[in-house]
Amino acid sequence: MTLDGTNTWLLKAPDASSYVVIDPGPLDEAHLKRIASFGPIAEILLTHGHPDHSEGAREFAELVNAPMRALDPTFTYGSEGLVDGDVITSAGLELRVLGTPGHTSDSLCFVIDGEAVLTGDTVLGRGTTIVAHPDGKLGDYFESLKLLAELPENTAVLPGHGPELADAGEAARMYLAHRTQRLEQVRRAVESLGGSPTPRQVVEVVYADVDRVLWPAAEWSVRAQLEYLRTGH
Repeated sequence: MTLDGTNTWLLKAPDASSYVVIDPGPLDEAHLKRIASFGPIAEILLTHGHPDHSEGAREFAELVNAPMRALDPTFTYGSEGLVDGDVITSAGLELRVLGTPGHTSDSLCFVIDGEAVLTGDTVLGRGTTIVAHPDGKLGDYFESLKLLAELPENTAVLPGHGPELADAGEAARMYLAHRTQRLEQVRRAVESLGGSPTPRQVVEVVYADVDRVLWPAAEWSVRAQLEYLRTGH
């Protein structure tokens, strides 16, 4: 589910003395202490609240005495929350908050204009992500991918999992094409299975070539796809 693990990003301008930390990750004390060892932490930001990104965030915030900000107020500590359009000025950087629901309802991306976008689980460094139904909605995800597709050429992707990518727009367009193709496969599977199959039955048809260990995750996305076909959202 996490590919090679969850990426924690430490960012700062070359002449800054402190860092912004994106997604401290799970509650792993050795990992959290290693992040803290890099130097002063000015601020902690979360792309979303899934435990592999956020479980250790509160303990880390207390460890380094830094405020933590997220869309979900549950994960806000010592500061105000975040909303789409906010601009964060910290560690010599300016990060623009981009609301990108779909993977989850609270998913955010952070854009360093002209350079990079931190995408959490909205775009991964390898493969494609899930739409975590019922919190995640496929209609929202399509709109979020369209936003990322409009970023300037050569905006690098710093993802929540996997390696960096060279161009966010290109990656988002690939995701849009993949999701559209999958949706059509689900539509055809529903028809071939009699019109009202279970999500598991659809997974067995559409994801037949995928390792079965990933089928439970695929079922989340299929549930989102079935809802989209029924409701348009």
